[in-house]
Amino acid sequence: MSRKTIPVVFVLVFILVPAMAFGAAFQGSIQGFTCVTQGQVCPIGKEDPMAAAESVFVLLTQPDTYYFIPNVDQKVLARHIGEMVMIEGDVNNKFNSIKAENIYVMRDAKWRKVWAADLQDEIYRDIMGSHPRQRGQ
Repeated sequence: MSRKTIPVVFVLVFILVPAMAFGAAFQGSIQGFTCVTQGQVCPIGKEDPMAAAESVFVLLTQPDTYYFIPNVDQKVLARHIGEMVMIEGDVNNKFNSIKAENIYVMRDAKWRKVWAADLQDEIYRDIMGSHPRQRGQ
């Protein structure tokens, strides 16, 4: 490698690394996006009108830090409003999101798996014959 290409490689690495996704586990509670942006905690009662009207849910890890979970159906997330959850997956800091692989809920002082990407993909294949993302490839 020439002396000119080494700095270029380092610059490219430092530019691209923040945009790249990396796997991790995040703990927090599932909250409605509207509640979070208004600085409120979603109501505990799942029958609350605010929770019923909410269409986007996020993982709130700290009072001012939240992540979207775009690959998980909002109905799955709505079941766990206000519960302590752990999400394993790839984080994308640019879009403030996690591509979830597994979701766990704290029950009886133990983490219980309530959702998995591979299980969802398997269900799609069983019902549809192939996964929607794999069609036409």
